[in-house]
Amino acid sequence: MKRHFKRYLHSPSQTAQFLRFATVGAKISVIDVGGTYLLPWLLGMNVYGARIISLTSAIMAGYLLNRYFTFGHRQRGGFYRQMAGHFGVHLTGGAINYAVFSALMLLVDRFRDNAHEMIFLPLVAIVVGGIVGMLFNYIASRHLVFNHRTDNPGNPS
Repeated sequence: MKRHFKRYLHSPSQTAQFLRFATVGAKISVIDVGGTYLLPWLLGMNVYGARIISLTSAIMAGYLLNRYFTFGHRQRGGFYRQMAGHFGVHLTGGAINYAVFSALMLLVDRFRDNAHEMIFLPLVAIVVGGIVGMLFNYIASRHLVFNHRTDNPGNPS
């Protein structure tokens, strides 16, 4: 078991890398969901404003986790260059995520019968939007942000 865990942590394979990316995604989803539910409760914000703040916070945490955990064995790029690329990619993925979230919230809100039954709607919308955004973010991060070949074109590995 320990050997499999070490392989998971350090493997350069795309499968292991995607699993690490998904693990980071699960961790930052806690930030996103927590903020989406807590900010309206604590500060009286609407759910859409809370989601923007929580999603931005999750993107910031995601950069550090992805840089050092998901793609750490491939680090050749500068911290700030990769951070700018990460934010560009994840803001685009976040916009996709937010659009799916908002569409689901508005669509289901139109057909709701009982507001009490809708307490889990933001969670479901976050999960669906998160899956769509995660797929975009992984592909773009792997090829545009943490691709060491863009930093050192003379090194084919």
